[in-house]
Amino acid sequence: MRGLSRPVLRAGWCGRLWAPPRRALAASPPSPPAATSGALSPFDRRLKRKQKNWAALQAEPAKCDYLREEVGGRIADRVFDITRTFPLALDVGSGRGYIAQHLTKETVEKLVQVDVAENALKNAVETEIPTVKVVADEEFLPFKENTFDLVVSSLSLHWVNDLPKAFKEIHHVLKPDGVFIGAMFGGDTLYELRCSLQLAELEREGGFSPHVSPFTAVADLGHLLSRAGFNTLTVDTDEIQVNYPGLFEVMEDLQGMGESNCSWNRKPLLHRETMLAAAAIYREMYGNSDGSVPATFQIYYMIGWKYHESQAKPAQRGSATVSFGDLAKIEGLISRGKK
Repeated sequence: MRGLSRPVLRAGWCGRLWAPPRRALAASPPSPPAATSGALSPFDRRLKRKQKNWAALQAEPAKCDYLREEVGGRIADRVFDITRTFPLALDVGSGRGYIAQHLTKETVEKLVQVDVAENALKNAVETEIPTVKVVADEEFLPFKENTFDLVVSSLSLHWVNDLPKAFKEIHHVLKPDGVFIGAMFGGDTLYELRCSLQLAELEREGGFSPHVSPFTAVADLGHLLSRAGFNTLTVDTDEIQVNYPGLFEVMEDLQGMGESNCSWNRKPLLHRETMLAAAAIYREMYGNSDGSVPATFQIYYMIGWKYHESQAKPAQRGSATVSFGDLAKIEGLISRGKK
């Protein structure tokens, strides 16, 4: 568990990247493809674009970016762990460049930043790496096959309607022996807020509706990445806990992050009495001794490689020359020898 406190408040080389128009996305600043509500399309992508654009236009957009910058730094650390230079990289759902600001041009020589919100790209943090900014949807990447040496993504893919398709798109644009490194919110994210709102609605209104979007389970990630064609997979989880003055500050910062709920089945309005009750329940059930309240963000980190014949391969089944039973006997002999 990691802890954070709420803070006080060149394009010449990109022409060869584009794919033929096999994708559904237009080339001009687009809206995400229209979707209808339902189990296969839980999110209103047009609303999510509006939310992210609104957040990027605030007077101090960096005020609420502390979580994104923290996770972006951890993604960059995983990039640095791979001892190679990546000539061309792609940041899917880049926002204002939360990963790029932690990278160096010695590690990534050129970078393409993709986001559905054009205002986030316009207000991106400057970096020493030459970059190109592209407005596009994560589910419809408009690039040629085998283009990028590295693809990264931080806290964006939890809003896509078709996560398996998004993983396949990423795999498609990676070169053989290219690597995908990503992070997304996990199922226990904001459980304190979720429980407080549900209990308050049950008490005041006799029922409840979802106010926190659904998240992917960690057990599904490895399967989805494998189905998309990735191998040598690594999936791990972490939790970041941020302390806030109260429930209203939690929701204010979520809005400032562009993380307001955009589920089709969301409730459009919360009554004042319900909100006050939820704030009291939040403080009573989860409050810290100093009067603040915690908000937990569960993060899934994933690494997957695109197959290349030079990669190490697992040994054939049945080729082992030593059994686990023999290993146990060796440990016993070593223990007796020490005595």
